[in-house]
Amino acid sequence: MNKELSGVWKKQEIITFNLPELDSLKGYDLFINLRNTNDYKFNNLHLIVAMNFPYGKIVTDTLEYKMAKPDGTWLGNGIGDVKENKLWYKENVTFIEKGTYKVSISHAMRNNGEVTGVKNLDGIIDVGFSVEEKTFK
Repeated sequence: MNKELSGVWKKQEIITFNLPELDSLKGYDLFINLRNTNDYKFNNLHLIVAMNFPYGKIVTDTLEYKMAKPDGTWLGNGIGDVKENKLWYKENVTFIEKGTYKVSISHAMRNNGEVTGVKNLDGIIDVGFSVEEKTFK
């Protein structure tokens, strides 16, 4: 599941995904997938992720991910200007409630020393969410 952006992720833009119906007896790993270009000006990324359960419960997490090494080299995969990042969200999650689970993602980036957030986060071209069945070996 992906949401393509025009190279700018606006502060007020909340990206929402409806998860497919999942087997309640299995565990799943959850990931945020993000593609950035060299226009991204930060070495980290702050996200607010909310999972809405079918019966009304909401779990909200504030997350920080490293996006670049100290020398500025991107951590994502890819050749050229676009890097793909597969960011851990939650591990071994079970979905026991019947119904639709929704995941909402927004960015919470700020410039150092500023109270208000970054209004337009340049260099983000795609935000996605993936669910992978947990495999035990």
